[in-house]
Amino acid sequence: MASHEDSGDGEVEPDSDLRNFGATVKAFRKRAELTQEQLAERVRYSVQYVGSVEQGRRHPSVKFVNRSEEALDAFGVILIAARRLQRQRGLASWFRRWAELEDVAVALNTYECRSIPGLLQTEAYARAQIDNVPPLATEAEAEARITARAERQRLLTRTPYIAFSFIIEQSVIERQTGGAEVTREQIDHLLECAKLPNVDIQIMPTIQPVHAGTDGPFRLLETEDNEWLGYSEGQQSGLVISGPKDISLLHQRYAKLRIQALNPADSVGLLMRLRGSL
Repeated sequence: MASHEDSGDGEVEPDSDLRNFGATVKAFRKRAELTQEQLAERVRYSVQYVGSVEQGRRHPSVKFVNRSEEALDAFGVILIAARRLQRQRGLASWFRRWAELEDVAVALNTYECRSIPGLLQTEAYARAQIDNVPPLATEAEAEARITARAERQRLLTRTPYIAFSFIIEQSVIERQTGGAEVTREQIDHLLECAKLPNVDIQIMPTIQPVHAGTDGPFRLLETEDNEWLGYSEGQQSGLVISGPKDISLLHQRYAKLRIQALNPADSVGLLMRLRGSL
C-alpha cells in the first residue's frame, strides 16, 4: 500500500544534490534488478514517488530513505547520501559552496551588520529570523534550515580547532529580533561562545565615526592549504571571492574593523550590560 506522502505534491526543480541522491537510489535499484514498480511495492510508496526521487524532483522522506536502504541492501550508502542531502537542503543554493569550504577551514573571520552570524545563533533566534523574512517558510523548510544551521555550528567545537573571529554590530543585538526573551537567550549564548578558546567575539559600537565596514558584511576563510578566500552575500545571491587583489582588500578592511571594534574583553562587558537592560 502506498504511503500518504506519495502524492506528486512537493515536487521541486531538480538541483545537483537531489539529482545525485536520485542517481544513487537508481543505481542500487538497478543493481538489485528491480523496476521502479517493484521498488515502489517494497518501500510502500507509489511509482510516481519513486520516479520523482530518482529524477531529483522531490526530497525523500525519512521513511523512504530507511526503507530503500533496507530493500536495496545498499551498504549504508543511501543513508549517507541522505544525511548529506539533509544538510544541504536547509542551505540556500548560493551558500552551499561556502558551507563546504567552512567544513575544511583552519580560520574563519566574519563581519556582520545585518543579523547574528548563523554559526552563533540560538534556535529561537534562528526561528524568529525565518518567521520574519518573506516568503514564509513551510514547517518542513524551517526545520531543514534549523537542522542545517545546527550542523554548521558543530564547527565551533570541532577538533583540531578552527580559529574563529566574529565582529558584530551592536545594533544587531539591540534590534531584539524575536523579542526580549529571545535576545536574552541569544546574548547568553554569545557569552558562552566567547569562552571557547578558539573563538573571538568583538562588538562594533553603534556610535563609531570611523568605520571600515560600511560596504557591508563579508567573510574571510583560510583553507587547509593556507589559501585565503572571501565571501559576500546579497538578498538572493552569494559570491565566493578568490582574486588576490580582492582578498587583500578584504584583509585590509577586516584588520581595520578589528581595531575599531571593542576588544573581546570589553565586548563581553557590553554584552552583559545589554542583557541587563532587557
